[in-house]
Amino acid sequence: MDIRAHVSMVFHLDKCIGCHTCSIACKNIWTDRKGTEYMWWNNVETKPGTGYPTQWEDQEKYKGGWEKKNEELKLKLHSKLGGLGNIFYNPYLPTIDDYYEPWTYDYENLFNAPEGDDQPTARAISMITGKPMDSIEAGPNWDDDLGGSPLYARNDVNLDELTDDEREQLNELERVVFFYLPRICNHCLNPGCVAACPAGAIYKRGEDGIVLLSQEKCRAWRMCISGCPYKKTYFNWASGKSEKCILCYPRLESGQPPACFHSCVGRIRYLGVLLYDADQIEKCASVPDHELVAAQRNMIQDPFDPEVIAAAKKNGISDAMITSAQNSPVYKFVKKWQIALPLHPDFRTLPMLYYVPPMLPVLAKTKDGNYDVDGLEKEGLPAMLSSLEKARMPIKYMASMFSAGNVQEVEDVYRKLIAVRIFKRAQKVKDYQQADVDAALSQGKTTAEEVEAIFRLTALPTYEERFVVPPLGREVAVEAWEVPLDHKREAGFGVRNKIAKRKF
Repeated sequence: MDIRAHVSMVFHLDKCIGCHTCSIACKNIWTDRKGTEYMWWNNVETKPGTGYPTQWEDQEKYKGGWEKKNEELKLKLHSKLGGLGNIFYNPYLPTIDDYYEPWTYDYENLFNAPEGDDQPTARAISMITGKPMDSIEAGPNWDDDLGGSPLYARNDVNLDELTDDEREQLNELERVVFFYLPRICNHCLNPGCVAACPAGAIYKRGEDGIVLLSQEKCRAWRMCISGCPYKKTYFNWASGKSEKCILCYPRLESGQPPACFHSCVGRIRYLGVLLYDADQIEKCASVPDHELVAAQRNMIQDPFDPEVIAAAKKNGISDAMITSAQNSPVYKFVKKWQIALPLHPDFRTLPMLYYVPPMLPVLAKTKDGNYDVDGLEKEGLPAMLSSLEKARMPIKYMASMFSAGNVQEVEDVYRKLIAVRIFKRAQKVKDYQQADVDAALSQGKTTAEEVEAIFRLTALPTYEERFVVPPLGREVAVEAWEVPLDHKREAGFGVRNKIAKRKF
């Protein structure tokens, strides 16, 4: 057992209002420089939709993440020989058109044009070439709020698993539905970007697992961009270096949450520490698709277990870090309650950002002037609250995103979330009987105490409950590198991640 600590996150999608405040907070701090105009370390997408960059989820196009070949875990991007052959030309690299060409306007002409009969205009000017643009064809959130429309939703790769009838139903006006998906770097346990970098410029910090990119070592090969299946590494065309989300580690080291977390209007974001067994990384990433969520959940260890605590201390994890893990809201959502799931576990990078799926709106199709709720009671759930069978968004779509196609994992989450909703409505609105509550709790495999705890951390959390920022002790970690190598290994500061061997 090799117990390590990792700063981890949960985004509660049922609370996201799509305001993009998180994106603006991040850009104002980190990506307002020349060469970073198109970078959005934090972005909010509308799903169903193609996302940013366009169709980033299609790894047949971009070759990101890992795959199993001959019972071994290999980079999807290339083999060692293939990487050498493509080192000067990467055919799977996103182009600027997959993002968008950043632009500004010729305000000088607008403000200083001489007096005349015509209204002066401000032409769009490319921020890359400095030349006028004939037209603007895309932007950072070009399909915002249009993800449910046939124009954008039809290109969402998660819809590929749906039947023709299910895809057609989503185009009906009464069934049009979308939700928001905020994304940052997942700071994965098995990151494809780290393994793909020929220069070894990307690494995971030993004390907290944050994935960083050394500007000194980066040689602009850009394999990291293709190797990351989430496309959260970007190339700075001005500096000739790659850049990525750093989880605002300077803020974390001063006891503050990242800027996007702190600024979130919907308070959807939670941050805390997870203790995990590093010995299980390769095994966890190698299991069949339908077992990926369970394997990743099993890798997370109980911070109250004396054996785990002893193993953590042996690796140099401080008592304060262990206490943070015990108070972590992420541990509750992911391990204790099991209602937060990783985004695309099928990429096998073991992301440490988890999502609580959004509650699916009920079928809104009308019949004879009334809502068509026939069949809602098939699952024993009260009509018009929710139904896995009659939800507008097929469960297979959510399973494609959050459980590598394992429908049962997603259904289990939704049954528990439905139980929370019915339990609280029975308390506050009093429109359901105890029998309804008992049925919902039974189907959700939960208890009244657990449901109340989920509700309070979801709807009524304090600042300190949402953000349990651990004392990172960065100064101690830096000093540790000055001791002899043997002592480093004994203290747990050696190579912390097996993917550092970069298995191609």
